Amino acid sequence: MTTTISNSIQLVYAGGTFGSYGRPLAPLSADVFLPTLQVLMLNHDSSAKLPCISWLDNSLIKDSSQLTPSNFIHFYQLLLTAYAQGDRRFVLITGTDTLSYLGAFLAEAFAGSDICVIVTGSMRPLLDSEVLQSYTIDTHSDAWDNLNHSLKLAAAGESGVKISFGGESWPAQTVQKIHSHDLMAFTGHSRAAYPANSYIKNLPDTRRQHWLDDQQSLLASIQARAESSSVHALYCLPNDTEIINNQLQALLSQPPSGIILLGFGAGNVPHSAALAETLELIHKKGHMVICASQCPFGGVSDSYAAGSWQYDHHVIAGGRLTIPAIYARLLWLLLRYDTPARRKQRWLNNVSQTGTSIKKR
Repeated sequence: MTTTISNSIQLVYAGGTFGSYGRPLAPLSADVFLPTLQVLMLNHDSSAKLPCISWLDNSLIKDSSQLTPSNFIHFYQLLLTAYAQGDRRFVLITGTDTLSYLGAFLAEAFAGSDICVIVTGSMRPLLDSEVLQSYTIDTHSDAWDNLNHSLKLAAAGESGVKISFGGESWPAQTVQKIHSHDLMAFTGHSRAAYPANSYIKNLPDTRRQHWLDDQQSLLASIQARAESSSVHALYCLPNDTEIINNQLQALLSQPPSGIILLGFGAGNVPHSAALAETLELIHKKGHMVICASQCPFGGVSDSYAAGSWQYDHHVIAGGRLTIPAIYARLLWLLLRYDTPARRKQRWLNNVSQTGTSIKKR
């Protein structure tokens, strides 16, 4: 049976600064905020040129710093259900703390589809808390402009998951937060074919249904794994290698997980025989270790002996992927694939297509 494709934009409100109001600031409930936002949009000229806007009923509204893997799956399932019913264009409003993580995760999960998801938020609330007798737009806030820009992107309907902020937009897996309170809080880039996960511009109905069938058949197992899956980050500091070695040792007794090893510069990690041995043991236990750079730009390489040694001990280079993108890909692999070997194979296939892989010497 062919599903009727909708041209409307589905708006999802998930909380965050965008919907906060009052003294002190606190998030408004969906029952209060969404009708207020609907009235403001209906009365604003800029909304007249947009397609019909509908609202997806979302029960999960919380501070984004409190989001968990199971919460990420909640939004994935919410969008997947609407996508299966014929919706293609979505705008998701969330908090900025984990906005780049959630966006990158949805980009991983929806690769191979023709969905259009725009993730946005704001650094200042939409509503003016200096006006307590009525709900009015704060003209000094970035929220209204971010929402309008996101709605225009969704109206264009280009396949893929993007993050829209400060008048710019980027593929979700290239985005990171670079400022804790400035309105231009995020950055990313639009390098062609990066990252490797692709979306289909014109997806035939049969292929779309096959994609949906695959996703839906795995949904129950993905939800179950989300309850126990974890991704750890270990930060290299100018300490004795025993410190980082002890942190890795503590994970040996844990179920297979993702581990992000945040090295210096281009991925340099202090070497010791004990650390090399622990990396071998970590691999045998089924953990995936990805090396990333503490630098916000540039990624990792094997140019320096101080970093290249780890790739002989099953560490995988994160290439140019951001930390949120590495987290998202590790989490999706843990949820989507049932063995460490399949997860590693999938990672290497993805990264090699971007030309950023570092092969074992």
